[in-house]
Amino acid sequence: MQIACWTVVPALVDAAPPRDVVEGFMWGREWVLLTYKHPQLPGWLLETSHLLTGSFRWPQYLLAQLTISSTFVLVYLLARDMLGRNRALAAVLLMPSIYFFGWPTPQFNHDYAQMPFWAAICWLLWRAGRGGGPGWWLALGLVSGVGLYAKFSTGLLLAFGALWLLSDARARGRLATPWPWFGLAVFFAVASPLAIALYRIDFLPLTYFADRDQWVMEHRARLYYIGVQLAGLSGFLLVLAISGLLRRSPAPDKPVERGTLVYLTWMGLGPAILIMVASLFTGTGEAWGAPMYNLVGVLVLALVGHRLGAIEMRRLAICALICIVSMSGAYAAMRWTTCNVWGHMEPVCWPAQPISDEAEAVWHAAAPGRLDIVGGDADLAMLAGLNAYDKPSIFTELDMRLAPWITRQRLREHGMLMVWPGNGVPPQLQAWLGNLPVKTVLFNWSRKAPPVPISFAAIPPGTRYLPIDADSRTRHPRS
Repeated sequence: MQIACWTVVPALVDAAPPRDVVEGFMWGREWVLLTYKHPQLPGWLLETSHLLTGSFRWPQYLLAQLTISSTFVLVYLLARDMLGRNRALAAVLLMPSIYFFGWPTPQFNHDYAQMPFWAAICWLLWRAGRGGGPGWWLALGLVSGVGLYAKFSTGLLLAFGALWLLSDARARGRLATPWPWFGLAVFFAVASPLAIALYRIDFLPLTYFADRDQWVMEHRARLYYIGVQLAGLSGFLLVLAISGLLRRSPAPDKPVERGTLVYLTWMGLGPAILIMVASLFTGTGEAWGAPMYNLVGVLVLALVGHRLGAIEMRRLAICALICIVSMSGAYAAMRWTTCNVWGHMEPVCWPAQPISDEAEAVWHAAAPGRLDIVGGDADLAMLAGLNAYDKPSIFTELDMRLAPWITRQRLREHGMLMVWPGNGVPPQLQAWLGNLPVKTVLFNWSRKAPPVPISFAAIPPGTRYLPIDADSRTRHPRS
């Protein structure tokens, strides 16, 4: 149900993919290890989904829900090992009530790509630390290394896992065997290409993080991040109350062992609490906590699972179904109303296919050869290139440091299509365009609001003068 609702609904109502998804598609076709923002596993997955389906309309939503559902499965496997099948199932049925497993998931980005890795690391570490064989340690090293390609913040969970491994007597005893060290070698082997790529681009993601941090501090209240996290868990608390798991009852005859509770609390709440505290002093994106609540339901069932019976399980199943159907329905209503009734332009409102069609038409009318590069306004240029048959590259912020796949020679030999909103040529593009002809087209996007003007200009191949400073840094931190 999660896969069906959250794949079909966004595909029907969104005229364009969410912004991070468009960016992922455009960067994914370059097949680079790393951009100035993040590692590029999400981009590779998006590009693969397009190559397999030929569509930019729905595969990204299916991909997002496959990662969410994989997280459900991995959480179930961990909870089953700790608590048994019934409590494990109940823990998973609680997850759709958490905001981060519903409404934001159509925007498949690094925060959601790392979700199954966080769940897998927690499961593999538990099995390995509790006496699992060599395969568990090797799998832990492999998954931990690949998880960094989803997002560097996976390293936060690895740090918590390492501290648990050193503090838990039983797990620490496993360090006397060779297999944890073989697993560590696998981790370094997998992660080393990413470290080399990070060095080669002068650690630009760290600069991006600092700029993003500054933007958040300037535009968000001090308690904004904590407020979003608590609001995202409000549905979870409501479902707990409705299910009856919060009622008073006698203490269990056989409580869950202390080591299990410590592990679930440390790995399931530790990173989330640390980031909440850090948000009081630094800028923290509201979606950064998305992978940090995988184990909340497992922890709750470890504490109150003795109250779980057939009635409570049935209520949890009904609540999970209601959460999935109602939230996806509300998403459809909100997105359609925002674009067509309120006339408020959001990224999903842009007419993506017509923009790409017009971009190709303008280019091929003005220049020979394929459309190879798009630039100008970052968001619109990516939309112009997204559905284009020629699959052009995006010249991010017209900065070669941010788009290393663009070179001066490539620009001279293939030219570029500039795209920007409105009429006239913006001052920052004037040096690029000079007296080149500009075509402005009105695009219908809303039943209520007037058409939006978008301008196109083709810089033909062979243009010798290129007003570009390879050391310029003009990106927008909030993007």
